[in-house]
Amino acid sequence: MKKLNHFIALAIVVMLMGSHTFAQTDAVKLTPLNTTAILGKVNGITIEGKVQSPSAQPTPLQIVCLFEYTEGDIFNSPPALPRNLNGMVHVDEALHGLITDLRKNGKFLGHAYETLLITPPAGTIPAKKLLLIGLGDRNKFTADLMTDVGRIGMREAIKLGVESYSHASDLKDAGIDSPTGPVAQNVVKGALEAYQTELYLKSKNAAPAPKVTKLTLLAGPAFFIPSGDAIKQFLGAKN
Repeated sequence: MKKLNHFIALAIVVMLMGSHTFAQTDAVKLTPLNTTAILGKVNGITIEGKVQSPSAQPTPLQIVCLFEYTEGDIFNSPPALPRNLNGMVHVDEALHGLITDLRKNGKFLGHAYETLLITPPAGTIPAKKLLLIGLGDRNKFTADLMTDVGRIGMREAIKLGVESYSHASDLKDAGIDSPTGPVAQNVVKGALEAYQTELYLKSKNAAPAPKVTKLTLLAGPAFFIPSGDAIKQFLGAKN
C-alpha cells in the first residue's frame, strides 16, 4: 500500500514538527515497519509488539480506540498525526469512510467504554473482526483509563472465542500527547487481569477455558521501543 510505504519516512517529519512528545532521549530510534518482538509470556499468553498500522494487520480481531467525535479530529494534523502516519485514518479510508460515518452520525459516540463490533467487508482490511472501544472526552484522558480498555478488549476476545487479537490504542493518531510507557503497560495489565478472572471462573466450573494465547500491541516506528521496554519492565515485575 502506497500510504504505508511512507509510514516510516514521515515519522521524521513528525519529529521535526515537534507536535508530539517523544521519549526523552537525544535521538528517537525509528523501528522499521513489520518489526515484531516477543515482550513476554504470562499464564500461557504471549505478549507481542509490532510496528504496523491496524489497517494492514491480519488478525482474527483488531481493536482500535476512539475519543468522542469532534469534526475532523483524526485528520487535522497537528495535533493528530499526519495522514500517512495515522493508523486510524488508514482504517477509515480502507473502510471507505465507515468510521467517520459512524462517529459523525452518532452511531458510535465514543463514550468511555462504549464498544461496537464490526465485520469488515471483503477487500477492506485483513482483520476478521474490528472492535471499536470508546475513550470518552479527550480533554479528560488519563493513562489509567487504558487498564479498563485492556480488560474490555480481552473479555471481548474471549467472548468471540479467538486465539489471538491485536490492539491499537490510537492515542497519538487522535492528537493526544499520551505517556507511551504507562499506556502500553496499562493495556497489558487490564488484559491479563481479565484473563486471570476467566481462569478463576474456569476453576469454579463457571466458564469454559479461554482460548486466547497471544496479544499483539501495534505501535508506530517512534513508539515501538519505548512501549516495548515499558511492557517488558511491567511483565518482569510480575514474574
